[in-house]
Amino acid sequence: MNLDEILQTFIVESRELLESMEQALLQLEQAPADAELLNAIFRAAHTIKGSASLFGLEHLVAFTHHAENVLDQVRGGEVPLSRDLVALLLQVRDHLAVLIDHIEAGSTPDASIHAQSQQLMQALQACSPSLSSSAEPEPLAVATPAPALPQTPLEDLPVAATSDWHISLYAGPNLLRDGMEPMALLHCLAGMGRVVGLATISQALPDVAEMDSETCYLGFALRYHSDLSAQAIEGVFEFARDCAQVCIVPPHSPLQQYRQALPPEPNQDQAVHAAWMQALQDCGSLTAPELALLWPPPPATSSAPTVPTPAAPAPPPAAAAKTTESALIRVQADTLDAHINLIGELIIASAGLHLAVANSGLPQLQEAASVVARLVESVRGSALQLRMVQIGATFNKFQRVVREVSQDIGKDIALDISGADTELDKTVIEKIGDPLTHLVRNAIDHGIEPVAVRMARGKPAQGRVRLHACHDAGNILIEVSDDGGGLSSERILAKAIERGLVRPEQTLSPHEIQQLIFEPGFSTAEQVNNLSGRGVGMDVVRRNIAALRGSIEIQSAEGQGTRIRIRLPLTLAIIDGFLVTVGDSSLVIPLDMVEECIELTPETAQQTKGHDVFPLRDELLPMIRLRQWFGLPEPSSLPSGFVSQADALLGSDPTARANLVVVRCGERRAGLLVDALQGEYQTVIRPLGPVFHGLPGMSGFTILGTGRVALIVDVLELLASVASGHTLNDNAGAGGATTSTPQHLSVA
Repeated sequence: MNLDEILQTFIVESRELLESMEQALLQLEQAPADAELLNAIFRAAHTIKGSASLFGLEHLVAFTHHAENVLDQVRGGEVPLSRDLVALLLQVRDHLAVLIDHIEAGSTPDASIHAQSQQLMQALQACSPSLSSSAEPEPLAVATPAPALPQTPLEDLPVAATSDWHISLYAGPNLLRDGMEPMALLHCLAGMGRVVGLATISQALPDVAEMDSETCYLGFALRYHSDLSAQAIEGVFEFARDCAQVCIVPPHSPLQQYRQALPPEPNQDQAVHAAWMQALQDCGSLTAPELALLWPPPPATSSAPTVPTPAAPAPPPAAAAKTTESALIRVQADTLDAHINLIGELIIASAGLHLAVANSGLPQLQEAASVVARLVESVRGSALQLRMVQIGATFNKFQRVVREVSQDIGKDIALDISGADTELDKTVIEKIGDPLTHLVRNAIDHGIEPVAVRMARGKPAQGRVRLHACHDAGNILIEVSDDGGGLSSERILAKAIERGLVRPEQTLSPHEIQQLIFEPGFSTAEQVNNLSGRGVGMDVVRRNIAALRGSIEIQSAEGQGTRIRIRLPLTLAIIDGFLVTVGDSSLVIPLDMVEECIELTPETAQQTKGHDVFPLRDELLPMIRLRQWFGLPEPSSLPSGFVSQADALLGSDPTARANLVVVRCGERRAGLLVDALQGEYQTVIRPLGPVFHGLPGMSGFTILGTGRVALIVDVLELLASVASGHTLNDNAGAGGATTSTPQHLSVA
């Protein structure tokens, strides 16, 4: 991996850390006593600073260092956590994101960015006094006591002459395996102070043939000059505690404290022990006379020190206890999309192979083709799972939106999130953000009443907006609801009449009135502000949802609140379909929406002749004749001798058979009248071209194994048309299918 790739990884990880930092800050505002949240924020800032120092990004290191100091003081109880401080830290987080963007673009921050950095750093200093460098820091405790060594009486040992810190880093074997880089730690220290001297202990290195590239064999002794506190320096090594041990000795400490600077466990390798002692002198932390006071030289007759020798770095218990680790691999989104496209082509090729094998009549070949088909289906499922991501990350972004917007308009609003672990395709996640933003902002601005109004209505002063997600019949259901004032049908209707969207003499149902808010240019806001009032938000929402092959519904009760339901497909790439034929055309119905199939007999067909309903178990089921809906050719225009099975059946042909496919989406059901059922079919979704864009009831097409094209039925649109009262004759004859449509569909 070259430096550019490593820098790109740093940028991606930094953005992830900033996202987690923002969420933790918003949660910390509601739970200021949660120490784990505060630690998570500190770790995020500390990791960004440490990684930035590795690349020499001094401006980023310096800026993050100020925020880290404040967070350290908050952790220590020196600075109280307030709402204003959280707001300031959120601004710091946003500015860090701007600096990361400049790094990715390869540009240098301009004067305005530097001015904003200085302004925020001054605000941080004003919010909390700087850490005092005059106070003598307390020495840090070491988990494992130093080994027994010949000691001069403690009262006779002087104070070390150096005015700098001494740091000994005992890198355990698993340091590299746990994702830590010793040089990154050293660069981080250099970014906060000055490394005066450095000695590397390499005596534990084995022969090249025995060396493991993932094992760390080195140790480091540093003389370090800085005005930081012991806690701040210790924070540099916070993430290395499980895989290394650190000894930090403050300036002008008694010499006996430097006994801790040796490895904590005895070892028979005296050369390693001697190397660590020599490192104290080589890095400049101790002089030769001071070292002799601590460890007197052995007698001249002795060829080696007679003291027990400390061990080479050993894995800490926490690191040794790790038997398994989850490995994550970052994959570019474009690479994953190309992978899915290739699998789609594989599915189409597999369908063609299956058809050819079936025509061959060779049993062994058919069995092999079945095995290949099963494997292709398994590969498809695993590939689609790679694209599935949890919607919680998208939901959590609205914590910040609700906090800031509610403050701007003077309302007290909280956001409740449920179903955050619900998974759906990453492409859907990317495109659902803007519609959800419109809905959440509208709920805050239009839905939740001011505090005085809520109190007068007997409601809690704090309004609540709720985001919920769940799986439902192979789709994902997203709900945006609030406990506000709900939609006023009278006000909506009056505005619609005023804007010419509805004629005064028209009679609309409550559902139809509520649907008017999705019309272009419609708004009930009295004044235009930066949140709403221009009548573009809800129209954009409906168009964006429709582009995702989804639907949107409104349920509202005046004075009680509003619930908006968005139903979306789990994926936009490959689905399980149900292949049917109508005339000589092939159609695909999403399998997860198919409830059952019913074969029509001449008797049941005659009962439904001339009607748009079908009696199904004491229930009248809306029936959609797909041939009429899509404007497919009449039987007389089909090739000689061909008669549609459904038309022949309705014409009392005793030998004809037709089928009714019962589909369901949410609470809506309908029956689709088709000629024949072909069975399940793995469907690779292709978008319709510009010529067919907006074709009613169609959401795309796929290529069959024969090479023919099959259109994919948009069940949501069909059910919505039935619910709105549109008839099939209206659709076919008045603006539904164009005269050219049957020609295009008949070739399929």
